[in-house]
Amino acid sequence: MDIIFEAESGMGQGIAKIVTHPAEQGQWGNIEAAIQAAERRILVINAKNDRNVTIVTSTIAVIEPEGRMCSVRVITGEMFLLNTRLKFALEVLDSPRFMKINNQTIINTSYIKEFSATDNARIKVNLTDGSYYYVSRYYMNNFRRSYHG
Repeated sequence: MDIIFEAESGMGQGIAKIVTHPAEQGQWGNIEAAIQAAERRILVINAKNDRNVTIVTSTIAVIEPEGRMCSVRVITGEMFLLNTRLKFALEVLDSPRFMKINNQTIINTSYIKEFSATDNARIKVNLTDGSYYYVSRYYMNNFRRSYHG
């Protein structure tokens, strides 16, 4: 099978469109499995049993500081610890999906449901799991420039 890459500016970031011949439809499951297996993973600590676990970065919803580590909450609600400080977490994740919105929070923009203006020139960001966070004034311009919903 030949692979051809094309860029389409109308598509959202983090989305890949795969077009195949109808005869190749039986291979879609294999193609999807291969892409999922290639997705970036990071090593975190399961706080319940203190064991190292590997998780896919796209499942991470929020990262917040927890002492000298970071608390990592995945979209299912599970909590893990990342053995790095918050200021280095964006380097570890290495993905344009993640954005620092205040001094205490990094969110995955893939899970933003909606956002709205609030008092004191801040933005309230609602995630798909029902949680919400505030974009501080310092990070406001970066949020407006980088988030394309």
